[in-house]
Amino acid sequence: MTEKLIDLRSDTVTRPTPAMRAAMAQAAVGDDVFHEDPTTNELQEILADILGKEAALYVPSGTMSNQIAVRLHCRPGEELLCESGCHIYNYEQGAYAQLSGVVARPITGRYGIFQTEQLQGMIRPEDEHLVRTRLVCLENTHNRGGGRVWPYETLSEVCRWAHQHGLRTHLDGARLFNAVVASGIPARQWAQHFDTVSVCFSKGLGAPVGSALAGPKDLIYEARRHRKLFGGGMRQCGVIAAGALYALQHHVERLAQDHQNAQVLARGVAQIPGLELDPPKVHTNIVIFRVAPELATAEVLVELLAQQGVLMIPFGTHSIRAVTHLDVDGGDVERAVAILGEVVDQLHRRPQPQASGSSHAYGSNPSNE
Repeated sequence: MTEKLIDLRSDTVTRPTPAMRAAMAQAAVGDDVFHEDPTTNELQEILADILGKEAALYVPSGTMSNQIAVRLHCRPGEELLCESGCHIYNYEQGAYAQLSGVVARPITGRYGIFQTEQLQGMIRPEDEHLVRTRLVCLENTHNRGGGRVWPYETLSEVCRWAHQHGLRTHLDGARLFNAVVASGIPARQWAQHFDTVSVCFSKGLGAPVGSALAGPKDLIYEARRHRKLFGGGMRQCGVIAAGALYALQHHVERLAQDHQNAQVLARGVAQIPGLELDPPKVHTNIVIFRVAPELATAEVLVELLAQQGVLMIPFGTHSIRAVTHLDVDGGDVERAVAILGEVVDQLHRRPQPQASGSSHAYGSNPSNE
């Protein structure tokens, strides 16, 4: 019997459960561009209530949700402030510039978290030569920060500073419910500090498609216009909204199991010579670790793991990311740790390259940061 493939590349690889598929198959549908899809309307109303906002809008992706928010808060030639490792800055093709004529000014944090003091002097003076600073974007949990949860007081202080200085705030909460489960702080309490909040249903919550943007009614009214402009107007989307609604109602509390599995994975990694957790403490479902440069590149180790049925992704030249989720259980994680240990042991035992200057297979083709 073939061993199960253990896919730890991302929590986006989850597949809908049988119960979720049934809910999708039975969904009542209508034309959402005409506001007539009952399942989508229900999803939006329930999410808005959970987040303590007046309204919400279902969209195809988290990138679209974030970019609609940027467009709501900024005009062309204006600026947003964000952490240098955040998703909006790194993984959305600079869409704020391409789509909305907005520039980004990054702030370097520690594992994705910066302090209020770092914002001092970051607002541009009113001068015809300069862009106008309009928006502060935060990401919680922080992907490149290893799934780190923002310290609540730090987050609230940053948002308070922003509002005191006339800036708007947006939360990229793609994994906000991981932060909720890990911290015990309700989603509404996190969301109260932000003018708009984006959440994703297709990561840890396990739905196949979709994100949503929540905020005041007037902004969400405008958000519908921007969604249409970006090509996100959908028709009988209740079929996929039903998956998101099921996830929201049934898959939030179970995120705790993903977090427990990530702890098992982290403890296993920490015991393997040549590997180092970075960050050293795992908050939620993301584990990032560094590979000793003399051992291998991240790309090489990932390829060797794939040959043994364990999938992770390079997260830098010598960094690897593994993400626990709905489709991996405790046994899968324990087997992944065992395979990782075996592969790294083989790397330690390999013949050392001769000092001839020729390249060694294990050191070739490094991935980019």
